[in-house]
Amino acid sequence: MNQRRAPLFEALKRYRRKNRAGLHVPAHGQGRALPRALRALGGALVELDLTELPGLDDLHRPAGPIARSQALAAALYGADRSFFLVNGSTVGIQALLLAVLKPGDKILMPRHVHRSIINGLILCGAKPVYLPPVRDNDFGIPLGPKPADVIAALEAHPGVKALLAVHPNYYGVGGLSPEMVAAAHSRGIPVIVDEAHGAHLPFAEDLPEPALACGADACVQSTHKLGGAFTQASLLHLKGSRVPAGRVQNALSCLQTTSPSYLLMASLDVARRQLALRGPRMVRRALGLAQRARDNLCAFRRVEVLTPEYLPPWVPGYDGTKLTVSLREAGLSGHQTARLLHREYGVQVEMADAGNIVAVVGIGTASREVWRFVKAVTHLAAKNKANALDLPPEAPVPPQVLTPRQSWLAASRSVPLRDAAGYVAAETVSITPPGTPVLFPGEKIIPEMVEYINEMRRRNIPLHASDPSLETLRVVDG
Repeated sequence: MNQRRAPLFEALKRYRRKNRAGLHVPAHGQGRALPRALRALGGALVELDLTELPGLDDLHRPAGPIARSQALAAALYGADRSFFLVNGSTVGIQALLLAVLKPGDKILMPRHVHRSIINGLILCGAKPVYLPPVRDNDFGIPLGPKPADVIAALEAHPGVKALLAVHPNYYGVGGLSPEMVAAAHSRGIPVIVDEAHGAHLPFAEDLPEPALACGADACVQSTHKLGGAFTQASLLHLKGSRVPAGRVQNALSCLQTTSPSYLLMASLDVARRQLALRGPRMVRRALGLAQRARDNLCAFRRVEVLTPEYLPPWVPGYDGTKLTVSLREAGLSGHQTARLLHREYGVQVEMADAGNIVAVVGIGTASREVWRFVKAVTHLAAKNKANALDLPPEAPVPPQVLTPRQSWLAASRSVPLRDAAGYVAAETVSITPPGTPVLFPGEKIIPEMVEYINEMRRRNIPLHASDPSLETLRVVDG
C-alpha cells in the first residue's frame, strides 16, 4: 500500500490528457458549457467532473482506481474495508443500520444522536433503546454515555442487536471506550459509530482514541469536516465480520446516487493521501493553535472555555481542535455571541447553541483567523456586562409508544402545540444546530415537553420541525 499514490485522481488526470471526443454526460462538457462565472472560478478542476467512463471505475461495483483508492483508505485507518460516500455521513450511518437491523430489532443508542440516525431507523424499522442522557452542568452540553449505563442497559435488554455511539460529538467530547465495545462484543452485539467529527483522530496522540482502535466494528467519518475533502465527501470503515460487508455494499447501492460525483471521490482520494503523508504534522499544528487560543481565552473574566478539567473522569477523551466558548457570564447567549461575531467582527464560527459557540480549528485554519477570533471574543466579553444568563432546562424524556417507522407510516395530522400533550409525535423536533432531537417520532408528547418547546421558543433557540413556527406539531392520528 503506497500511500503516496492517489489512484482515482491519477486516473482522472490521465483521462483529461487524452483529449477524447466526449459525447456523454455531464452535459457541460468538462466545463465548456458551465456558466462563465463558474468556469472562471473552477479552472482545470471542472474538467475532472466526469462520469463512469472506461478506466474511471464505478462506485457501485468498483474494480479499478476507486477500488484501489478505497483500499488505501482502509489501510490508513486500520479497516478491513472502506467505502467512499458521496452523500455525506448520513448515507453511511443509514446503510449500516439497514445492514445490521431488521424491523422490530432493538438498537441501544444515546439520545443526542443526529436526526439523520432517526431517519435511518425509519428506513430499517428498528426500535431505539435510549441510554440515560448525561449533561455537563457548566456548559449544558451532552456527554456520555457512562460506561456503567451502557453495561446496565445491555443487561436489561438482552435482545439488543446493535450498539450505536457518537464519538466524538459536535463539542469534541468522546463517547466510546474499549470497555463499552468489550461489553457489547461479549454478548455478540456489533458496535457502529457515528464518527462524523473524527476523521483526524488517528493522527495525534492527545485526541480521543479512534473508533476502530477502540474495537468498533464500523464507523462513518465526515472527511469533509476535519479531513480536508470537499463538502459531502465521507468514508465508511468496517473491521471484522460482525457487520457484513456485502450487506453494507447493497445498502449503499440502494441509498447512494447512481451518478456519484467524481470531484467528491477524487477529493477523498487526495485528502487521504495528504493525511497519510502530512496528517500528523497538520493535526498537531491545529491542536497547538487551538490550545494557544484556549489559554488566551481562559485568562479573561466572563469568558468560559471548555477544557478537559470540566469533564468527568469516565469521558473517553476530548478533541482539542474544538473551542467551546461561553459568554453567558457577560449576559450573551451562544446565538447572540455568534451573531455579534459575524456582524461586528467578521468572524464566523461553526455553530452556536443556547449557551455556547463552537469554533473549529481545522488543518486549514490560518493563525491570523484564530487570533482574530480570540480578539473578537475578548472584546465582546469586555464590553458586555449584563447579568449572567442561566442555562436552559434539560429536555424531558417522553415515553416511547411506537417505533420511528411505525409513527412515520401511520396517518398523521397537525395539532396546535398547546393541545399536543397526550398525542404521539409523528415527527422529529430537533435543536439545529447541532441537529440533536429533543422529541423523537413515536414518543408520547407529555406536558413537560410542550413546556420545554415553549421555553426554547421564548429563548429564541432554533428548533427544526415541519412547522418552522412550532405553532403546531405533527402527531399520529388515532
